Amino acid sequence: MSRHPFKKISVVGLGYIGLPTAAMFASRGIEVVGVDVNENAVATINEGRIHIVEPDLDMVVHAAVHEGYLRATTTPEPAEAFLIAVPTPFKGENHDPDLSYIETASRAIAPMLAPGNLVILESTSPVGATESMADWLADARPDLSFPQTAGEEADVLIAHCPERVLPGKVMQELITNDRVIGGMSQASSDAAKKLYETFVTGECVIATGPRVAEMAKLTENSFRDVNIAFANELSMICDHLGMDVWELIRLANRHPRVNILQPGPGVGGHCIAVDPWFIVSSAPQYSPLIKMARQVNDAKPEWIINNTQRAIEYALANQPEKTKADITIAIYGLAFKADIDDLRESPAVAVAKSLARSHIGSIVIVEPNIDSLPPEFENTTLAALDNTAADVHVMLVDHKEFRSVPKPKGILVDARGIWT
Repeated sequence: MSRHPFKKISVVGLGYIGLPTAAMFASRGIEVVGVDVNENAVATINEGRIHIVEPDLDMVVHAAVHEGYLRATTTPEPAEAFLIAVPTPFKGENHDPDLSYIETASRAIAPMLAPGNLVILESTSPVGATESMADWLADARPDLSFPQTAGEEADVLIAHCPERVLPGKVMQELITNDRVIGGMSQASSDAAKKLYETFVTGECVIATGPRVAEMAKLTENSFRDVNIAFANELSMICDHLGMDVWELIRLANRHPRVNILQPGPGVGGHCIAVDPWFIVSSAPQYSPLIKMARQVNDAKPEWIINNTQRAIEYALANQPEKTKADITIAIYGLAFKADIDDLRESPAVAVAKSLARSHIGSIVIVEPNIDSLPPEFENTTLAALDNTAADVHVMLVDHKEFRSVPKPKGILVDARGIWT
């Protein structure tokens, strides 16, 4: 008999958060069924392999699959607890949240629900999304009761528990980071806490409800976004004034109460580049600072592109025998942060795509974490790090591989401070 309160868990969405979470529960001897619409991902996982880059995840998945605790499927099946970890992008010019993935997942698992089940929304969500999920479930299963109408006596328990991990360190931080749990009832919060305590060594803190838990995650990422915007704004000011921003930040950070972050080509990923808009959307009249930070970070790729165009003109001025078609650009990094393969919302991708469209010469891209370029990069070449002779070098992502090689010859556009 299992020593855990839950014998079978279903994780819906086997991406950068869902798969590590599923693997972690499975590593504790719980039967876990992962559900995903991506048939290739399902097949890969069932072979004991992974379809994403995340340190240590491959070993845990391999062991869990071969020991019989983890399997993947495209079709939901009954379980005692369901965790939804699907994307929550935004849509439209006003950056309104798109909850369609959550609704689709909710309606997919609804036929499987039974009294006593727990449903947890892990997806980073705008305030009110967990309650919307509960309403979709209730609409699909009028034969069951839910906390929004039955309170503590509900047949099905509902909670929100957002992930709070750093890509590249997910397997450690899933265990050690505190978790914020917001149930729609006390029973929901208590059940979710017991579930996560099967592997979380950090504290599982119960919020007063799902809305506070939702807002906590949005606040964490907005805090980061505002601070990154300050660093990015400094980098543009320093460039205008002829200073080295990296030196400036090193000096300013010698103050005991100052910790300025490092600037970059913008902000990417599925969290920091998206979540602040959820706050702005819910309270636009009270969030001018958060909105401005988003605009500063969203504008940084265009600034990098303009600097690269100036570098091309400089290269032509120094080599009058060449035309633009003779100028080769080397771009370093496409991922949204260092040492991962995730290109979602990546400012580096935005920069590279723009240069690929506008530059008539050769463009080589060095991205050590992917095997092939996305289809929109048809006019570029994926190159190895030791094969990047170019006139202009554009550093966008500080992968560890880039830190160990000498500064290249040519004109440098360094968005990450590696070559300073």
